[in-house]
Amino acid sequence: MKKLKRSKIALSSFLVAGILMVSCSSNRTGQIVVYNGQHLELTQALVSSFEKSTGISVKLETNSSVVLADQLLEEGSHTRADVIFLENSPEMMLVEQHNLLRKLSQSTLAQIPSKYSSPQGDWVGVALRVSCLAYNPSLIASSALPTSLLDLAKPYWKGKLALAPSDPDFLPLVGAIARSYSVQQATAWLIGLRSNGSLYQSDEAALAAVNQGRSAIGIINQYYWYRLRLQDGPSRMHSKLYFFPNENVGSLENISPIAISRYTSNYEASIKFVNFVISHKGESLLARSDDYEYPARVGVNPNSLLEPLSRVSPDLLSVVQLGNDKLAAKLVSQAGLL
Repeated sequence: MKKLKRSKIALSSFLVAGILMVSCSSNRTGQIVVYNGQHLELTQALVSSFEKSTGISVKLETNSSVVLADQLLEEGSHTRADVIFLENSPEMMLVEQHNLLRKLSQSTLAQIPSKYSSPQGDWVGVALRVSCLAYNPSLIASSALPTSLLDLAKPYWKGKLALAPSDPDFLPLVGAIARSYSVQQATAWLIGLRSNGSLYQSDEAALAAVNQGRSAIGIINQYYWYRLRLQDGPSRMHSKLYFFPNENVGSLENISPIAISRYTSNYEASIKFVNFVISHKGESLLARSDDYEYPARVGVNPNSLLEPLSRVSPDLLSVVQLGNDKLAAKLVSQAGLL
């Protein structure tokens, strides 16, 4: 079975430097370059289908989305990127705020619900994920699980919690708390987590700790649980998923966005790629993949194993309210979690 886990350079671009590039093609002629922060297996499947149907060559440069966002800011008009495909909306919002994206046409934007895309028309949503808790029923009863993400800072959870504060998926949660409550509450929450939690380098590692009984609960995004289930088999899954009720920020809906660089040298091929990714065909490839994300396009059903979003009741914080990751990265660093 192919390996499902991918390693992450899981540090904020505001705190570290360094670039790891994964290229899928070396022929620059008639080619577009995609800066890719999404799971590589998924993007490669989309690229393969696109290349076969159009004859357009795609070169992938893959890294953590926060690193790619920082790289785009540094490169400015000299960027190699034609298309930008990132993991979470805050990284794309940062790029958008620096005027580095080319506006998309209404025909492109209309394919995806507006709540999943840039209000300025600079990018469009592709895939959705929901943050949640993984918990081990042998260590904690479902009735004892918290109703709010903020509860995890309470002393009750000391020694019971696994988390990955250096994982890029952690930053949107911090930003959501800061904007839904206050910066002071976000800071207090992070200090509580530092006291209560066992720290890991990735959501995958935090989930493994819960599944193996080393921690009672862990903060993750839901798709990692399904990927581990596929990898290890249902009989070896000793954990379950828990979604916070009542649209709590603990079950934050994360949007994976795609955009075109303002400085692309091949707009026609770039817009073809964007339109392919969000098309019914492209979103169906996503739904059938081993990635376990929800398609952003209406009319494309997600993997049948996934809990329907209508029952998950994720937090409804808009992309504008969530903003970029700069504040979140600063708060995580100040709390001593990195």
